[in-house]
Amino acid sequence: MTEQATWVPDDVDEEVPSAARLYDYLLGGAHNFAADRALAEKFLAALPSARDVARLNRAFLRRAVVFLADQGIRQFLDVGSGIPTVGNVHEIAHDIDPQARVVYVDHESVAVAHSQLLLDGNDNATIVQADLLEPDAILQHPETRRLLDFSQPIGLIMAGVIHFVPHEADAPAIIAAYRDALAPGSYLALSHFTADISPDEMAGVVEIMRRSSDPIHPRTRAEITELFAGFEIVEPGIVGTALWRPDRPEQAADEPGGSQIYAGVGRKL
Repeated sequence: MTEQATWVPDDVDEEVPSAARLYDYLLGGAHNFAADRALAEKFLAALPSARDVARLNRAFLRRAVVFLADQGIRQFLDVGSGIPTVGNVHEIAHDIDPQARVVYVDHESVAVAHSQLLLDGNDNATIVQADLLEPDAILQHPETRRLLDFSQPIGLIMAGVIHFVPHEADAPAIIAAYRDALAPGSYLALSHFTADISPDEMAGVVEIMRRSSDPIHPRTRAEITELFAGFEIVEPGIVGTALWRPDRPEQAADEPGGSQIYAGVGRKL
């Protein structure tokens, strides 16, 4: 069996680009198809800083996981985890505590297939194939319940995924369903595309992504803040990915694409 055969499920239509595989391409990954790469090049034409935007979103994920671990979080639910690349949540968490437990969730078949390969033999991490719009299916999934103890704090991660939820789907209510299942002291780490900074560029991105299986729905800072209802937002608040607790504060403000995605972390009261 070839390597590609192991990560390309039979039900995948390689002609229909997906956001997960486009993101993989922007991050320099190899688990994408010609249609994904073609769309990614159009994405880059609309948003020239797109590779930096992807890199900075991934860097926010790393810093958020480290922050949560520093707060004592030892179990994580990563919804919309995408195709694994360098610096996955379980790798970051296990560097701090090898017994940390991680449940990844994605609906994209290639992301799930590649995650299964990566996690084979790992007793403290698993992947669930499900749609984030169906919280109960994720929260009650046997694999979720096997690894996560909902009587204890959990780090809920939604990095770069809620902007795929249409406005009519009521994202605040969806996140509230996850929040209500979490113990006090749990955290939400979230990042989300916005049109606040560069509306013309983001309008181009929205138009480009209409051609994929995952259209993008940017939200304002106020709308993204609303997603944290029931959480106490920690410092520095809802800011561009480059500005959320940067490793090098003196360079953060000058990062290209550092404000195209807002990011924040909140603690459940």
